[in-house]
Parts: sequence; structure tokens; C-alpha cells
Amino acid sequence: MNINIPGRDSFDIKNIVFDYNGTIAIDGKLIDGVTENINELSNIFNFYVITADTFGTVKNELKNTNCEVITISKNLQDISKLDFINSLDKNKTLSVGNGRNDKLMLKQSIIGIAILQDEGLCTETLLNSDVLIKSIFDLFSFLKKPNKLIATLRN
Repeated sequence: MNINIPGRDSFDIKNIVFDYNGTIAIDGKLIDGVTENINELSNIFNFYVITADTFGTVKNELKNTNCEVITISKNLQDISKLDFINSLDKNKTLSVGNGRNDKLMLKQSIIGIAILQDEGLCTETLLNSDVLIKSIFDLFSFLKKPNKLIATLRN
């Protein structure tokens, strides 16, 4: 997806990286409608879910979802997520998260989106993001209608 944001460089988003709990899942359960949205957009974007899998449910919950699951250690999660962003082309990567362990990932990505849902949002993560959304479906709306994202980020 090519985006030209007035007052910023234009860029081409290829990768979408999600945190799991608090972002696309609540208490280890995938939010209804996430699979359908990812599958619909998976011919345009590469989707990744990076998680320490606190509840041990991620692989089962995402078994019918067109995404790659990256399970990380429970230690130094922020560094593991940052390293993963750096292994992709960070200039083509949008990331979404809510926890303190997401703040570096959001800051490093070309667009970092903080999300405030049922599990809350770490203020450090908010301060390292470009955009705040209230629902994962707001993100899917941005991806389907990029003018909404452009309007939010333009100068």
C-alpha cells in the first residue's frame, strides 16, 4: 500500500506486525472478526503476530488466519519485538500494540499504532506511537481506506 502523507515522505507498507494480547486478542481469545479481516487483506500485506503467548492459545486461535506467528521468550520482550521489526524492512512496516513491551516496536516502525481496548494502554507506548486507535477494527479500516490514515497523519 503506497501512502503519500502531506508533510511527510511517501512510503509503501508491506508488513503489518501485531502484538497479540490486548491488540487482536483479549485474555488469550482472538477478537471475533480479526481472522476475516486479516484473510481479506493478506493478498496485499504480510501479517505477523509477535507474542510471548501468555495464555498458551495463540497458535490454536490463529490456525485459520493468514499470518505468521512469532513466539518470543517471556524475558526482554521489548528487545525481541524490536529485533523482529529490524529483521523486516522497518520502512515498510506498520506495527500495532498496547503494552510496555511494544513501545520500541512502535517507535521503530514507519508507522506505530497504539491501541486502547479492554486491557488498557501503557502511556510509554502511547508516547512512542504515531496514532492511537480505540479498536483493532479501526486499523483494518485504515488499511482498507488509506485516506483515513493520511488524514490523521498529514501536516
